[in-house]
Amino acid sequence: MIPFSDEDLKFPVNNLIKTKIAPMLASDGGDIILVDIIDGNIFVQLKGACIGCSASSSTLKFIVEKELKTHIHPDIRIINVPENMEHNLKDLL
Repeated sequence: MIPFSDEDLKFPVNNLIKTKIAPMLASDGGDIILVDIIDGNIFVQLKGACIGCSASSSTLKFIVEKELKTHIHPDIRIINVPENMEHNLKDLL
């Protein structure tokens, strides 16, 4: 169980995405945004060159998830939000 509220997680997660993760992805033409946090589940959406890239699942696992779990909390769950699913996040759980 994560000892933080979703609201408590928003700033540090968004900050880590903007300052560390997004610049890593930008070097290959990709990008990432924080869509929402619900019950400790971090919903992100890959953008740019990451969309449709065969390495996007590896990027999500070995860059995004690793950074967030290392710097925020090891029990958070990262969920990629496909295009046009932004309003149906609970369907992705």
